[in-house]
This record gives sequence, C-alpha cells and structure tokens, in this order.
Amino acid sequence: MITDERLVTYIHSLDRGNTAFLDQLEREALDAQVPLIRKEAQAFLKVLLSVKHPARILEVGTAVGFSALFMAEYHPGEFHITTIENDEKRAASARENFRRAGREAEITLLFGDAGEILPRLSGTFDFIFMDAAKGQYPVFLPDVLRLLDVGGVLVSDNVLQDGDILESRFAVTRRNRTIHKRMRDYLYQLTHREELVTAVLPVGDGITVSTKQERKGERV
Repeated sequence: MITDERLVTYIHSLDRGNTAFLDQLEREALDAQVPLIRKEAQAFLKVLLSVKHPARILEVGTAVGFSALFMAEYHPGEFHITTIENDEKRAASARENFRRAGREAEITLLFGDAGEILPRLSGTFDFIFMDAAKGQYPVFLPDVLRLLDVGGVLVSDNVLQDGDILESRFAVTRRNRTIHKRMRDYLYQLTHREELVTAVLPVGDGITVSTKQERKGERV
C-alpha cells in the first residue's frame, strides 16, 4: 500500500460507484482474479476524460475490457477506443463484454502482442492508457510516443509496484528484479525526455500522466 490504508478507505467511502453493469463486471473480474484499475485510478481517469475529451483513445492491455468500458461510459463526447490484448481467453471475454454493453461500434480490440501491433499502427491518438505487462513498458514506449499526438496525454498505471520501486534491486525478490529495473528505466525516460512533461502520482498503485509537447525548433 503506497498511502495510508485508513486514508484510502475514507476516499473510497466518498466514491459514488459506477454503473450497475460496470460494478457487476468488476465483481466478475475480481472473482476470476483478473487485475483491474483501482478505485482511486478510476476516479482520476474520470477527471482526465472530462477535462481532455479525447476523440481517439489507445489502450495497451485490455484484460477483460473493464477499463475500456469504463472510459467509454464516462467519456463526455464522441470517441473511439482501440485496445490491444495478447491473452486469447481474456480477449474473448473482452469482446463478449463489449457486446453485452452495446459498445462494439465504439471499441476495436486488436488481438496479439502489443510489441508487434504497435509498430504497425498509423495515425495518432490524443489519449493513450498503458496498462499492460509492466516489464514491457519501456519496450512499447518508442511506438507509443510516435502514436501520441502533440498535446496528447499518456497515462501509465501501476508504476510504483506497491512501493517496491523505492527499494534497491537487491531488496526485491530475484524474480521481480528485471521488472523493477525496467520500471525504473521507464520512469526515468518519462521524466527526462524533452518532448514530455510528466507527473508521477501515488494514486492507486502509482500513475504517471505525461503530455507530449512540440520539440524545440519543430512545428506540427
């Protein structure tokens, strides 16, 4: 837990909840031990969507489709979401959930490895939500930044690893050291690239919010 548990409980008590369908889908996913965006991150995402009104959204990591449907439900205007998932069972569940929600026309699911799909995508997106395998974030970043429009927003979830990101690589378990190193590299890149302005926030399990700027001397 990154923040005080009593404080998180209090913040959760203020939440008005989601739609009946989203609440049901959340329960189903948690019962199946599918990780979802945490309540604090959900609230934060609602605010970003209401401020930004993104028309073209890219999600890297669909799981069973909860976050894509969450963004669809709380988007205040017109939009289209493209989402990528490489787990066949979860992709099938996501497609079924999009059908159940009546959102098939607004959400396109691309099945496969994001490392292979992202290089093939063209055009730009004004909002990208990164919620895939944490060790792959640095691998995906070059294409994600290529696809992010100037003025666009990149949100990356679960970046603080329940606080383990603070620890020395020798203090984390051996099986987690590669992910630990890659996430530290990812955070360094986000906060030191000239074209990005990034905030690292202790929301949920850690969120970064980056906006892409025009590089000095360049025009769009």
